[in-house]
Amino acid sequence: MAKQKAVSRPAAQTAVKKKWSGHKTAAKSSARKTVKSKTRGAPAAKPKPAKKVRPKQTIAVSHHREEDFKTDGLRAYAKYRDLGIADATHGLAQAHVIRLQGPCNPAEVSKLHYHDLEFQMVYVLKGWVKTYMEGQGETLMKEGSAWTQPPRIKHLIMDYSDDVELLEVILPAEFKTVELAS
Repeated sequence: MAKQKAVSRPAAQTAVKKKWSGHKTAAKSSARKTVKSKTRGAPAAKPKPAKKVRPKQTIAVSHHREEDFKTDGLRAYAKYRDLGIADATHGLAQAHVIRLQGPCNPAEVSKLHYHDLEFQMVYVLKGWVKTYMEGQGETLMKEGSAWTQPPRIKHLIMDYSDDVELLEVILPAEFKTVELAS
């Protein structure tokens, strides 16, 4: 067996780089090259608008306290416990626990409406709620059920248990609600 000449590690690395350096340029496709427009006087592409920079978010911690349930929310038949998300996200999102006050009065509750927002998700923490959503129909949501409502979907609450509690997450925190004639 013939003895191989010992080559230093740096010398071997240099030799490998030299050997393979020519392959990189030969393998590049000419299709990857930028082709300039041949049309004269064509308008330049518009630059993308600058992305809005949001203020830095903070931590929001919320512990259960009965006195935090307020009747100053969207619906008179509900109590809301704000979870501090709107302040922590500078209006990016909102989250609250909702207690619908029983017994359910369909004349007050069952009003067709929609919300002009980007995202809405509801999770049933306790009890049950029967909803109607355009394109979905009537659905009974029980403890542990969750659903999303696409932006501007027409919906209403049909009935609910006396002990129902919901977690709702909304983007953005401020939005418009439009009530519709039934």
